[in-house]
This record gives sequence, structure tokens and C-alpha cells, in this order.
Amino acid sequence: MQKTLLSCLITTLLLITVADSMKDTSVRLKLAHRDTLLPKPLSRIEDIIGADQKRHSLISRKRNSTVGVKMDLGSGIDYGTAQYFTEIRVGTPAKKFRVVVDTGSELTWVNCRYRARGKDNRRVFRADESKSFKTVGCLTQTCKVDLMNLFSLTTCPTPSTPCSYDYRYADGSAAQGVFAKETITVGLTNGRMARLPGHLIGCSSSFTGQSFQGADGVLGLAFSDFSFTSTATSLYGAKFSYCLVDHLSNKNVSNYLIFGSSRSTKTAFRRTTPLDLTRIPPFYAINVIGISLGYDMLDIPSQVWDATSGGGTILDSGTSLTLLADAAYKQVITGLARYLVELKRVKPEGVPIEYCFSFTSGFNVSKLPQLTFHLKGGARFEPHRKSYLVDAAPGVKCLGFVSAGTPATNVIGNIMQQNYLWEFDLMASTLSFAPSACT
Repeated sequence: MQKTLLSCLITTLLLITVADSMKDTSVRLKLAHRDTLLPKPLSRIEDIIGADQKRHSLISRKRNSTVGVKMDLGSGIDYGTAQYFTEIRVGTPAKKFRVVVDTGSELTWVNCRYRARGKDNRRVFRADESKSFKTVGCLTQTCKVDLMNLFSLTTCPTPSTPCSYDYRYADGSAAQGVFAKETITVGLTNGRMARLPGHLIGCSSSFTGQSFQGADGVLGLAFSDFSFTSTATSLYGAKFSYCLVDHLSNKNVSNYLIFGSSRSTKTAFRRTTPLDLTRIPPFYAINVIGISLGYDMLDIPSQVWDATSGGGTILDSGTSLTLLADAAYKQVITGLARYLVELKRVKPEGVPIEYCFSFTSGFNVSKLPQLTFHLKGGARFEPHRKSYLVDAAPGVKCLGFVSAGTPATNVIGNIMQQNYLWEFDLMASTLSFAPSACT
């Protein structure tokens, strides 16, 4: 079968004859298959299929401009984690899995068993029961070249061996397994369902880390050719948006993660700033100019916000607290702590935050000044006070910041983002946002 297909991909000759009233003219055009023009020919059937699927996605996008993907999005607090969850349906027949929504991760993966049996204490995807599951071979260009940045391993004892990975996260979490192409089924904004075939997923046989508590895997939304964002936006338009409910909300409270056609962020409070998709790949970077408390701009060196000097700022739904380079962290923390001097400072066990306070007595949180991130283009992000004075334990609130060292990438975490509607326009390279109840 493979030999027949490849033998058809040969140089062909097209003869076009044009006749007019004066004379006959023959034009001969030599056509070469596109693979012969590439510096590294696509030599395996898996690579040929991958190239054709990319082309098909461009065709599909033109037909799907009026609908989008719509996924429930809620807090993971009931599962003991400060992450946000959605559900995806994987395989054929499709099975549901609860996954962490992570804009900082390229790989979508689920708890999975590939050619392995045994009992599991949690939901598991059994690859051999899915008709659409197909491993990525370890000898393919996809494995040897494209997936190297996704921690693919070089082990390849036989051509039929799957491409394996050891995916590491910044917080020390990790997942190990094999890469595969699989169908993901999603809900649409028009109420229908759609199958997205051939999406790269990880079949994770093992994973560790607090971030995965209560989860069956991760939905990777980073700016990458292999993320779910790439698949969904190639089919439904180059935008996605989400609204994070209060991180203390129970699992029955949710909003939506939407790709393509969505609710509008064109409200009276809508703000827009450039989105830098190339400076700190594969993350969604924004250009922070400075931070103010109330009417006072803090004295923070400009290098803190300069990505070319090891700084810069990203939005990350997979990080809970907000991490600031040491120079910015000290200015923000000392500035806010001045307004909390009447409260007793405490150190709750197991809470890795420096400034925590006892709130057993009444304290009006509105006494805190408004924290504002000043962004390129004049936009201002003004998080709610509950987003930077956060509940850490019964009767205890903490300033929701962590020092990231020097130099360091600043990270605006999901708690700081809560109760805002965020829209990422990947075509225009803009980030729009507006305060929202996320109801």
C-alpha cells in the first residue's frame, strides 16, 4: 500500500495546447511534486499525512468562521488544587477526562495505558480500546526533529517503537509516556459536537506533581504547533478567550473556554494591549511598563520588564500565584504591607508565601490601594483586591506574590486573572480584557 502511494508521487508532464486563428502553440510545463522541492524530503507515510492535515485545516477554517469550540471552565478548589479544569473527550468511542487548563504548556495528555493492563484508582484512557489511536513512530521526522522541544526521548530500538517523552514542568511536575495522534471531540457554540482528528496527545503512563491533583491530564494551550490551541484555532479562527471564576468557587460554578467565534469583549471597560508571541516562546507575553499602588508608581528598574535582559512578563493559567522578579516583588510587597500593619503577621504551615496575616478580627479590604499593571499602549490591568490579598487558610490571608529571583520572567497567575474576561487574538497579536463576573 505504501509503495503504491509513493510511486505515484513522481514528476509528471503536463501538455497544454493552445490554438488560435494564426498558428498552433504548444506550451510544456514541468510539474514537480512539492516533496521534491523540500530540503529534507518527507520519506514516511506519517509525515505525508501530517503535511496534508495541515493543509486540510486551512480549508476547514474557511467553513467554520461562524462557530467556535465551547468548553466548560471551573475552579479545581473542590479537588484540592488552585488550578482550573475543563473536560475533553478523547478517542473513538470518546471518553471524558478532567484536565488542567494550561496556557503555559504545549502538550495535551491524559492518564493512559498503552499495551498495559491492570487496575487503576482513577480514570484512565486505554489506548487499545480506541479505534482512532495511532502512535507516533520513533523514526519519523515528527519525533526526531519536531518534538525535540517537547522532551521527546532518543530511545528507538525498532521502527515500530512509539516516540516517547519525559515532559517536565517549571514547578517540578512531570509526565512520562508516548506520543500519539488521536481524535478529540468538543462541543461547539451552536450546541453541536465536532471531532478533531489527528491531534497530537501524550499517553502518560506516569505523572507526578501537586498541580495534577484531581486531574486526569493537561490541556496544553501554549502558542505552539502542537498545542490544542493550534488545532482549534486553525479550524475555528485565530482567537480564544476565557473567564476564570473566583478560584474559591465550587465545581458547580463555571464559565467557558472558547476558541474562534465567541462572546464579544467590546464593553465599556474593554482594554487592549499588544501580545508578544515571539519574545518568550511558547508563552503569551505582554509588555508591562510598570506597577502602581493607588496613585503612586513604584520604583522598579525597567530591566525587570525587558525580555531581552532576562525579564519580561507572561500570563499563565497554569500558575496560581503571581511571580515577580525580586526588585518588583520587594516594591509591591513592602508597599502593600504598609496598609496591613494593624494585623498580626503569621506563618501558616505549608503556605510558601512570605507575607500572611491573621484576619480573625474585622478588616476592610478596601483599605488596600488599587494595584495596577501599566501595559504598553496605555492599557491598565487593575486586578480585584481579593486577587492579591488571597485566602490561604481559615482566618488567614496572604499577599499573593512570590519572589522569582533575579533576573526572572514575571508571571501573572490565574488567581490574579480571576473575574476578568481575556481574549487572545493570535492573528492581530493583541490581548483584550475586561472585568467580569464570569457568570
